[in-house]
Amino acid sequence: MRQTKTKFQTSFKTRMLYSVTSLGICIIAEAMNSGIVDFFIVDHMKLPIKWFGWFAVIYTIYNAVNNPAIGYISDRTRSRWGRRIPYVKFSYIPFILAFALIFSIPYNGLEHPVALLICYGSLMVIWETLYTAIATGFYGLLPEMFESYDERTDVAAKMNIFQVLGLVIGVAGPPILSEILGWPAMAALLAVISIIAMFFGKDALFERFGSKEQAAIPLLEALKVTYINKSFLAAATAQTMRFFSTGVLTMGMMFFLKYSLKVDESGASTILGIAFVVSALMLYPWRQLVANRSDSRTTLILADVVMIIGVIVLGLGQNMTHAYIAAVILGIGLSGLVLNGDVITAEVVDEDQLKTGQQRAGMYFGMMGFWITLSGILYKGIFSIMMPLFGYDAKLSVAAQPDSVALGFRLYMTVPSVIGFLLSILAFYMYPLNKKRLNEIKAALKEKEEASASGTGIQ
Repeated sequence: MRQTKTKFQTSFKTRMLYSVTSLGICIIAEAMNSGIVDFFIVDHMKLPIKWFGWFAVIYTIYNAVNNPAIGYISDRTRSRWGRRIPYVKFSYIPFILAFALIFSIPYNGLEHPVALLICYGSLMVIWETLYTAIATGFYGLLPEMFESYDERTDVAAKMNIFQVLGLVIGVAGPPILSEILGWPAMAALLAVISIIAMFFGKDALFERFGSKEQAAIPLLEALKVTYINKSFLAAATAQTMRFFSTGVLTMGMMFFLKYSLKVDESGASTILGIAFVVSALMLYPWRQLVANRSDSRTTLILADVVMIIGVIVLGLGQNMTHAYIAAVILGIGLSGLVLNGDVITAEVVDEDQLKTGQQRAGMYFGMMGFWITLSGILYKGIFSIMMPLFGYDAKLSVAAQPDSVALGFRLYMTVPSVIGFLLSILAFYMYPLNKKRLNEIKAALKEKEEASASGTGIQ
């Protein structure tokens, strides 16, 4: 077999616990990004949709800007715990608690819309700041802890199995759990599970000695080097369009089921659950049959193609059976996307390290987060503009909504997402780090490491 233990510098335990840590982050992050908070605030708490739209724009701009800022600070951090680990170690509990508090806001939009907006907005900003800190620290460790492509794809497969479990809990779970337990109890349950996962996983994180001792690049120079990197620009564009499309799908799913298919929105749990379970089952087939035989670019292009097919089946569907079929196809595509989504950023970090002599994972994961976050302005902005044009009014019951609302949500779920996936494919075609180039980069980095005789820090 191609995979052997000798290819890995880290232990199975280290790789597994790193992956468990991602479960704790993923449950809360995916719940926040899934559209469940948007649905709760707009459809359940009755925040005026125009207020929601304007806040989404302001929040997303802040969200985008703080990604590279915290990433740059992470690269410059010097502490007895290292550069990345403090952001994971000290952020995860308040990060999880901020999420839970959103679902316990005591005001509603019919009686106290201003108070609802202030509470919701404040908690969202606090949560986002903490999430950026913890995600920058955690994902910034990926290229440092796991140096080879095979090791990274092995970790990615393990990590994404846990992340898919996180998607099931954080995205598929809330619609049905909120009906059974209520919104505050649902959020509290997710918070407890996340804290347990983070508590057990975080101690496996480590940093290599050499990276802790590197001199920092000044901010303006760091930004310049980042934005003249053609590999980063292509990867960031592709990933932004991918997250735009998946953002449309997750945000619109409950609305689509409720208003277009005329079924209970809790059916979103089943649809998303099917997609995520299929995604988990397909991770190792994607790794063995596609990723390890080609490269990240090819893997992600094929995954985008599968996603387009799934979106078309969903958009043309007339009942839940069609939605189930679409969920299986989308799950297959999602598996490829999550397998190499973080790996491709690690490749850009490697290329930059060869050019600059610095390991700047914080800046690159932060800047990638900047552009991915801006996709939220697009899909939430399109939602806020498009749905009132089709007559959607959160204050009306399903039966009282005009017939045009059903068509509006169907179009929202399909047209923007297909365009986004097509643009992602185009950007990946311009990504220059093919398998041959990546092997050259790894060989050159290995030579430099051996020449400098740096410490290993390997566990």
